[in-house]
Amino acid sequence: MSDLYTGRLVELIAKASSVNAEAFEAVSARLADTLENGGLIHLYGSGHSVLPCQEAFPRYGSYIGFNPLTDPRVMWHNVLGPGGVRELLWLERTEKYAEKYLDQQPLNAGDSIVIFGHSGRNASGIDTALYAKERGIFVVAVTSRNNLDKPATHSSGKRLADAADMVIDTCAPIEDAIVPIEGWSRPVSGSSTVLAMIMMHELIARTAQALANRGIELPVFASPTIEGVTLHDTDIIYGAYREQLIKAQEKHLPAYQAKMKGG
Repeated sequence: MSDLYTGRLVELIAKASSVNAEAFEAVSARLADTLENGGLIHLYGSGHSVLPCQEAFPRYGSYIGFNPLTDPRVMWHNVLGPGGVRELLWLERTEKYAEKYLDQQPLNAGDSIVIFGHSGRNASGIDTALYAKERGIFVVAVTSRNNLDKPATHSSGKRLADAADMVIDTCAPIEDAIVPIEGWSRPVSGSSTVLAMIMMHELIARTAQALANRGIELPVFASPTIEGVTLHDTDIIYGAYREQLIKAQEKHLPAYQAKMKGG
């Protein structure tokens, strides 16, 4: 039997590569601007869309400057019960919740944020995009444009793609699953999360190249299985990352204090 999933996925990757050619260049240039100016590139998603955030940073082959915003309440840790899928599915559709989480995060003007969401219709991602734009942050949506024919359900009348400054299209089909099974009524094997991860790695690579073209090199995580690389090397990078976050938190503190006072 020939492969059922891989070939279909490869076709979607090739399509997304072509469709996003100009967007990749434009977005990576803006992300490079953020890092060159000492800002952070935040990463946000809920449900399975948290996984591209975790895949992007921290990992071998990635570099400091990324800040995953991983809220455990919109991630699933169990199938059912506390931390289960039903709870997060409800919460990610609840408007204004994300703001309570984001108020605590070091989001500053001049930063960038990449928001992942296959359908682009959940309140969690849309609220995050609107929140970030109000604060002078460059917003990138990684979503499937195939969902844009579906009506918005958010009170703003926007979908994630509408609320972003730029869109990276995963080209994943609306149903997400891409393998039809003879004798079954529904397809299997999801594509959106894998495609979102690939799109993000393309941005990671292009942003690094854009920085290199400006004579800038950032600390990159390398595996201690490589000769000459040790765990201490990664600890040094974590230390540099910690310093970045402290600076971002200090910059964010006045806005946070004002918000807590009702300002």
